[in-house]
Order: sequence, then structure tokens, then C-alpha cells
Amino acid sequence: MTPSQKTRIGVAGYGFIGRELCRLIRDTPEWNLELAFVWNRDRTKLAGLPADLPLDDLDELASRQPDLVVECAHPAVSVTHGEAILRAADYLPLSVNAFADAATEARLVALAKAQGRRIIIPHGALIGLDNLVEVREMWQEVTITFRKNPANIDFADTDIDPTRITTQTVVYDGPVRGIAAKFPRNVNTMTTCALATVGLDRCRAVLIADPSLTVAIAEVRAVGKDGSLHQSRKVQPVVGVSGTEMLAAQVGSMLRAARVSQPGLSFA
Repeated sequence: MTPSQKTRIGVAGYGFIGRELCRLIRDTPEWNLELAFVWNRDRTKLAGLPADLPLDDLDELASRQPDLVVECAHPAVSVTHGEAILRAADYLPLSVNAFADAATEARLVALAKAQGRRIIIPHGALIGLDNLVEVREMWQEVTITFRKNPANIDFADTDIDPTRITTQTVVYDGPVRGIAAKFPRNVNTMTTCALATVGLDRCRAVLIADPSLTVAIAEVRAVGKDGSLHQSRKVQPVVGVSGTEMLAAQVGSMLRAARVSQPGLSFA
């Protein structure tokens, strides 16, 4: 691709994140990006887009010649359409919990290698991801802990009644692979941490529901084989099940995946 060519972005999912990504791509010409297509399970939500953008069948995305596909819909997109995406483009799945399924992870990673494609795991809200990845082979054990008000946790896939949680309560303590199935909308960052370090079966996840909290707290503790220690703690406002900076983080991940360099000081 020459500098004069625009990177073509396909967007799978047209909820809040998807709409904002599409708007920013169209309204920020200096990024040198253009929309290749927009797909949504409910096509009526795409009614206001230019007629050439909506895509009816995600498995037909190759006809739009995308360079990068950004998934911001549901983990099922990776399971069902991941192979079609990777045969046509690099892939940035924002619903990284899809990779908590071992078969899906193995299948898509193998195909990406065979096709010479990238699966880009977004930074999300994880502080220090680059540092963790750079020395990923040295980590002996990793624990990631979330502390949230029960109102900011989606319990839909559990048998837990959040109204009965009146004091600080550990609602999960175990491998990340297990929590991804129980709390799929809450723990994408935990899955990212696990993929970046010791894997989904060895990375420990702790989810604490605390009715006294008005913020979300994420803590990472990684112990190296040489006894070194990495610790981080992040406190931020929360809306729904996500921190308030999630959109900015996802936009940053898209730009890095599209290899967009901003003028001025930058960090790789």
C-alpha cells in the first residue's frame, strides 16, 4: 500500500462503538482511512448510511476489499465469521472473549498464520499491556482483579441475583477461561491480559462485587520467573459495564491496527 492509498476498514457491528468508529473514520480525513463496509445483524440500523456501505452477508466481505475488519458486535462474530474475515483482511476483534474458547482460538490463529494475516488484540483498558507482552515468556503467575458495583456487572449468564449482594463479595476466583463464559460482557480486558501473558488457563481472574463502589477498579499483579514483580492499579468512572475511556481505547487500537501514525510525538 502506497502512502496515497487509504486503508479500507470494515466494521462489523453498529452499536455505540461501531457508530462512533464509522463517524470518526468519515470525519477524520487525516487518518487516511475509508469505510469498506458496515455490517450489523439488524440491517435496519444501517438505514442512514450511504447505500454502498451496508453489507448483507458478512461471509461475502472479500468483495469489498477491506484491509482491516473491526468487530464491535459480539464474540459470536469471530466464531461464525472469523475464517471469512481472515481470508480477506487483518482482524481486530473488540470482543476478545471469543478467544476464551480454546477451539476458536486455535482455529483462527492457525488460519491467520497460514494466510499471513494479523489478529490484533486491542489494548482496551489494560494499563501496561505493552510491558507485559514484551517479556511474556518470563511471567510465572499473573492475577487480574476487577472491583465493581454489582449494578455495573452483567449477571445474565449466571444464577447470581445482584440485588442480594449487600457487602463486598467475591463472585468469581479462578482461571480467566472460566470467567469469560460466565461474564462475557464484563471481562474482555481479563482475556486480553491472559492472552498477553500466561494464557487463559493459568491467568487467575478475580471479580469482586462491592455495592459501596462508585468507580471501577482494575488491578494486575504479575510475578516473573526471576522474582520480578509488575503491579498496576487503575481507578476510573464507569458507565454500564465499561469504563468511561473505553471508546478512546478502542479508537486507539483501531489506529494502531491500521498503522496510522499521528503527527508529533508518538509511541509504538
